[in-house]
Amino acid sequence: MATRMLPRARRRPGLGLVPAAGRPLELRLERDDLRAPGTPSRGGPGPADPAGSRRPDATTRLAVPADLHPGLGRDAVGLPARFGFKVLSRLPANGCVYADSDWWWWLVPAGSDLDLTWPLPSCYAPGAEIPDRRPRLIHHPDGTSPYTPPIPLYLLTCQLTGIAPSWSGPPVRSAL
Repeated sequence: MATRMLPRARRRPGLGLVPAAGRPLELRLERDDLRAPGTPSRGGPGPADPAGSRRPDATTRLAVPADLHPGLGRDAVGLPARFGFKVLSRLPANGCVYADSDWWWWLVPAGSDLDLTWPLPSCYAPGAEIPDRRPRLIHHPDGTSPYTPPIPLYLLTCQLTGIAPSWSGPPVRSAL
């Protein structure tokens, strides 16, 4: 049995995810099978069906390992798992990377969405609050920083999704 995250049109308080296009995004876990809600699977809730025992709209905050210091706050950028290994292998530096069955999440400094439009299907999570799908740390950085540099991550995400990078900034003026 598989679950998938689906965007919904309206936002519920507490989820706090913002997609690339700047519109509010709510991610809802939805089962692929047609069992009635609350009906246990063959093994029932528990290790055989860990998602069956959690609320579908529950969130979790990505934890930073104790030996790293998140002095710049923390946000997360999520990409579907199909992009995970490509991004991990192509970035010049990787911070903490977390993964669940469908999404990979990179920790970035807080505010890494300012003046940037992250391309879909990426998902920007302020405060590193993501849907609780039991993500686990799959990459520990070599240095002391838990962060992945956001600009190379942004440019690589744009390249992989085929979307031209765009950001707004202050107007540039030249004076003689």
